[in-house]
Amino acid sequence: MASEKGDIKNVVLCGVGGQGTILASKLLSNALLAAGYDVKMSEIHGMSQRGGSVTTQVRYGEAVRSPLIGKGGADILVAFERMEALRYLEYLRPSGVAVINDFRIDSSTILAGLESYPADPIGVVRSKVRAMPIDAAGIAAGLGNPKAMNLVLLGALAALMGLGGLDWEGEIRGTVKPAFAELNLRALKAGMEAALAREAPGAAT
Repeated sequence: MASEKGDIKNVVLCGVGGQGTILASKLLSNALLAAGYDVKMSEIHGMSQRGGSVTTQVRYGEAVRSPLIGKGGADILVAFERMEALRYLEYLRPSGVAVINDFRIDSSTILAGLESYPADPIGVVRSKVRAMPIDAAGIAAGLGNPKAMNLVLLGALAALMGLGGLDWEGEIRGTVKPAFAELNLRALKAGMEAALAREAPGAAT
């Protein structure tokens, strides 16, 4: 999915409040800006507090006029939680890819009994578009902190969109607390490697 700056690319990230979705989006936007892209980022969500559904949209290219991605317009959907992938699937274009953290969190609406958790959200997504489940939480836990799953998913996004060459180290060191910089860098790299391994010829998807 690598693109020239003239091509507008659309990214939707979604998750549950507290997962670091917005941080990942800001790191992506800042790294793209530093690389010379025009970038527009918007946050569209009902409840940003912990437990609520959160989604952000990032558009980048040579000249981006609108910050909003319409339904069916995203090149890639990165879901930090299984059900959120299903919730925002309508924003992904039919030829796009859904990167899904194979991880469950019961959102505030689930806990309040306002909706039920689907039996197999990844399976539903896979029946409609190309899906790439990744055990981001497990990968992050293996690195020492499961909370770094947001950087694992950001790494997968970077690899799939051909953005691995951006100055991720500079952005991460300039944004996160120094004590967590190395962990986040390792998580980003692990996410890139996980996505590229899934992209390899013969790999299961």
